[in-house]
Amino acid sequence: MVSMGHRQPSRWLPDARAQAILAAIVREHIATGEPVGSRTVSERCAGEARWSPATIRNVMAELEEAGFVEQPHTSAGRIPTDKGYRFYVDHMISEARLPKGDRLAIRRAITRLQDEEDPERLMERVSHLLSELTNNVGIAFSPPMADNRLQHVEFVKLADERALVVLVFAPNIIQHRLIRLDEPMAQEELDRAARYLNAEFKGRSLVAIRAELMRRLREEEALYNKLLRQAALLCERSFAEAEKERGEVYVDGASNILTKPDFSDLETLRELLRTLEERSRLVRIINECLARDPCANAVQIMIGRENLAPALRNCSMITAPYRIADGSFGALGVVGPMRIEYERVIALVNHVARILEQKFSAASVAV
Repeated sequence: MVSMGHRQPSRWLPDARAQAILAAIVREHIATGEPVGSRTVSERCAGEARWSPATIRNVMAELEEAGFVEQPHTSAGRIPTDKGYRFYVDHMISEARLPKGDRLAIRRAITRLQDEEDPERLMERVSHLLSELTNNVGIAFSPPMADNRLQHVEFVKLADERALVVLVFAPNIIQHRLIRLDEPMAQEELDRAARYLNAEFKGRSLVAIRAELMRRLREEEALYNKLLRQAALLCERSFAEAEKERGEVYVDGASNILTKPDFSDLETLRELLRTLEERSRLVRIINECLARDPCANAVQIMIGRENLAPALRNCSMITAPYRIADGSFGALGVVGPMRIEYERVIALVNHVARILEQKFSAASVAV
């Protein structure tokens, strides 16, 4: 944090000239990774009013005093701080548009995404696409299965008192589970239980179905209802695993950070890699991003110390939610250094999220 001794008060905001100079510093540092000096700023601001080198140096000093830039070495130029990047993102980038090359690359990938039926394979492809296009870490987060709406269930009797459970969720996501039966059940009984569940609970989440079955079983008149008891037993075995799931995370391109000079500190790099490999931590981080405003389809940008996870304090994380037709949410994201290409990555993540949303909406119509 910046000490407030003789520095500008934290409420100080750059005027138009300071904003132009800050933008020049941010863009140059994103492009080169090097500290930016006043001469470079003068060249980048050639289209602006002809400011003297002394004026530019004074403004850069004001920006440093206010915490928007810092000087890594006494004789070096300035680099943006996380506060500087935040101001740049919030005030100085226009509505993000995808470059033509990105649009073409995504268009080529759309056909493969549209044709993919396996949800795990789909998420793997999406995370790879994000990583490939940004040269950073691509992340795809699928909604928790327990929150998905059940469209159809089937039970198939197997040997050794086991059964295969086929769960079909909107939008056309299919899961198979093997369960062990506590009591012998004929295929006819399994079919009756499936018909009951499909008739009574289609379109409801696994959590809601299980809760309602338990409520019905507690009613006195239901104590001797064999069909209800068998349906509840099957759901208990079939849904228990899904209820524990908190969404799956697919990560691609973690090796890309090894090429970034921003992560030259080995211990910081190790901790970042550990975080990217640990599913539960990533789920928690992504859920924190979604919790900020999950209903607005808004891109969320966490910069530097805004990230609650210590391993991400030198990173920027750009995420966009996508909605499943049943109302649950997943998310896509890119993790990279703070000097990430904000305009391009914001547009790219949001665009791919909308494609995924459209795919799931179209699939749900066909269910």
